Amino acid sequence: MNSVGELQQQLADLGYFAEESLAVACFLALRQRRPLLLEGDPGVGKTEVAKVLARLLGTRLIRVQCYAGIESDEVLYEWNYLKQMLSIRRQEASVSGSAEDLFSEAFLIARPLLASIRAEQPVVLLIDEVDRADERFEAFLLEFLSDFQISIPELGTIQAVSRPHVVLTSNRTREVHDALRRRCLYEWIDYPSLEKELAIVAAQAPELDGHLARQICRLVQAFRQRSFLRKPGVAETLDWVRALTDLGIADLHDAALPKTFQALFKTREDLIRARALLDECLREAGAARDERRDPLAAGSAGSP
Repeated sequence: MNSVGELQQQLADLGYFAEESLAVACFLALRQRRPLLLEGDPGVGKTEVAKVLARLLGTRLIRVQCYAGIESDEVLYEWNYLKQMLSIRRQEASVSGSAEDLFSEAFLIARPLLASIRAEQPVVLLIDEVDRADERFEAFLLEFLSDFQISIPELGTIQAVSRPHVVLTSNRTREVHDALRRRCLYEWIDYPSLEKELAIVAAQAPELDGHLARQICRLVQAFRQRSFLRKPGVAETLDWVRALTDLGIADLHDAALPKTFQALFKTREDLIRARALLDECLREAGAARDERRDPLAAGSAGSP
């Protein structure tokens, strides 16, 4: 792609509707080959950025899912101990006495980071939820992202065959260290506007009636204005759309509607609160529809 606008359109063609600021961050990350750190609440589409970039570039996505206690060895490499043991037994049974080097490439298992720098063509490396890892792992990542090389005592230093496109995500459960932030380009991804969420739903569920899609998005937007332990993200909106479709619910005043909230809210407390707030949020969503009748009511079923 030659411009931010072109990249933004290509992302939209693949079903990801990026704000201009996010498109700029992605464009610069691809052009400058710098890591991109994406922060935002769960469910706003941070992980999807890496997935759609891999599709756009026609390359492989390699993912590191971070968690508390993750160790660098788990994402670098390991030796195939079973294969080494079998080799030892073959050597013991062999009359020739020839020995096989047990710490050669033949016995090396590449984990995500090693695989990402050994790929012939640049891959998209997703380091997901880096805020869940501890600071020691974060320091290790900083070194890796600076050099894109891995030292293996038995083999030496392995340099990148091709430098991966790196996307890091954080839900901000803790602050990512400034040293890692400085290494990356940065973008905050917020919950989508009504118009953007409508476009996402239309792209992902084109069979959905346009009027119902607008009702759904307005109600989700109203819920997000309330206090919940975990506000529904775009992923939950799409899950809810599928649930309503599967259950044949085409009216948000259907008495069965509260029974579908399991797709939208993921804690007991939030389910109880959402059901208690339903009538209030429905009224608010209706008022929002009246206030915005001109820009939205004229929209077709497939567009906001």
